[in-house]
Amino acid sequence: MLAVLATPFVLSLILTIVAFPLVTSAQAPVRPPALSAEAVLLLDPEGRTVFAKNAGTARPPASLVKLMTLYLACEALEAGRTDVDELATVSHHAASTPRYRMGLRPGGQVPVQVLLEGVAIASANDAATALAEHLGGDEATFVGWMNDKARELGLADTHFTNPHGLPDPLQHSTARDLAELTARLLRDHPMSRPLLGGQTFVFNGRVYARHIPLFTDPGGVQALKTGFTNEAGYNLAVSAWRDGQQFLMIVLGSRSRALSFLDAKRLLRFGFVENGLEAPTAPKASPRRPARVRRGPPKAGRGARTVRTRRSALA
Repeated sequence: MLAVLATPFVLSLILTIVAFPLVTSAQAPVRPPALSAEAVLLLDPEGRTVFAKNAGTARPPASLVKLMTLYLACEALEAGRTDVDELATVSHHAASTPRYRMGLRPGGQVPVQVLLEGVAIASANDAATALAEHLGGDEATFVGWMNDKARELGLADTHFTNPHGLPDPLQHSTARDLAELTARLLRDHPMSRPLLGGQTFVFNGRVYARHIPLFTDPGGVQALKTGFTNEAGYNLAVSAWRDGQQFLMIVLGSRSRALSFLDAKRLLRFGFVENGLEAPTAPKASPRRPARVRRGPPKAGRGARTVRTRRSALA
């Protein structure tokens, strides 16, 4: 009997099964999420690409430009060239920067700390211009510093024309460059983390708040910068921590604010699952229809109509 079973065909089949075990559903790769944004990049804690979509395509960065404004401001603070309590005088040019503004008035004096919070939390364009003028003497000089720093950081596909991100045909960046800028800002200047993680601040008796669901979602988001213009769409720069590991994500060109947050949430979960930090969600089984039990023909009349109605409601 054993001799019959041990035919060359059977032995070959056994070896094939041992060498190539069946792939179970638990081993199946996680499908990348469908995203609406025009360009996306997600980097793992080692800086490796987890997901990319048009990551090298030049796009208008909108208020993500303010990440570089914050980089230079933090650099100046740590070098002792300014102080958070130092008062910056607001120029007419800064106060008249197109919206969104936090209401700075020409001639007013505002602490540097308030300008930093206005840039990071309120994404106020007047605050960005006032901060740039305070640090550089004038906006043009500061913009020159921004481009010098971009070259120093290796942001080869980025060019700045202002410190706030309002539209300019010569101002552009890519998801990959913006991810590198975000990573360097958080690593080189840790003081930027509470700024980008802040949700409220007070100026002139008014509370400025940003309501971003990603901060309350269990995705580990601790630092975030938003941006929007009609030409750019809705942009996000996100840093999220899970088990002490940092993920960086850029979302550019979403069609709505809600879709940008949804893309970010889906992409972060994909990254956590891919890195073994979160279990994949088991697919929901389709509900099975209960077997129909024949109980003989229904009685004619009102009772028969009632039976048919109940069956259609359960279908």
